Amino acid sequence: MIALGLALAGVIGLSLGLLGGGGSILTVPIFVYVLGYGAKESIAMGLAVVGTTSLVGAASHWRRGNVHLKKALTFGGLAMAGTYAGARLAAYVPGAIQLSLFGAVMLVAAWSMFRNAAGVQPVEGEAPAATAGSMALITLVSLAVGLLTGLVGVGGGFLIVPALVLFGRLPMKQAVGSSLLVIALNSFVGLAGYAGQVELPWKLLAGFVVLAVAGILVGTRLTRYVSQAGLKRAFAVLLVVMGAFILFKNRSELFPPGPESTLQTEQL
Repeated sequence: MIALGLALAGVIGLSLGLLGGGGSILTVPIFVYVLGYGAKESIAMGLAVVGTTSLVGAASHWRRGNVHLKKALTFGGLAMAGTYAGARLAAYVPGAIQLSLFGAVMLVAAWSMFRNAAGVQPVEGEAPAATAGSMALITLVSLAVGLLTGLVGVGGGFLIVPALVLFGRLPMKQAVGSSLLVIALNSFVGLAGYAGQVELPWKLLAGFVVLAVAGILVGTRLTRYVSQAGLKRAFAVLLVVMGAFILFKNRSELFPPGPESTLQTEQL
């Protein structure tokens, strides 16, 4: 199973390189259902993988001039506060509840990818200057994304990119590059928030990260040869299946059996 998990690390990186996001959301399910780690350990390891791969992607975008450092740090600074709070809050949330929230996030991400693949995208080009209202909204979105990252271990790129476009007034390419930097900062802060809560298998994690980074480099080179819309639709279907599976596996935490069903079980 370790060999399979490491092979899937390359697939995660490949999808990140091809799609510019999304692959990181598969990291936690692989650690839980393929490699057999607990929810909290898997979320912490997922943050390490997401942070490192996103940092590599951000460096690539930086060389192309697609990172707006000021807005990335503004958004990231607010999000980091939420991420650390979410990671500390996770100590009081049962692992099954965290996984259930993760499954719900996967379904939202799938909807976002379906919508994006259908061509509903923000318009390229520089938008007007941000208003006070948009700054208030970006503050709320930043804190919410950070809290989600710390609590369930997702990068949140499917939320960060639209937020940077709509509220941060960035063109699409800069929003994508800047979001990777925000995700990296969030993930590392979230990982620090899990310090003392879990013990991590650092050797396995290092191998997983190396393969994921190799995958993202290969995926980036392959982008010119594949249909992005088709890939996003296929990936969205995978997210729906995985999200539904995770919710089904943790249904007893969401809908605990009533007294009558418990009594019937005991009688059997």
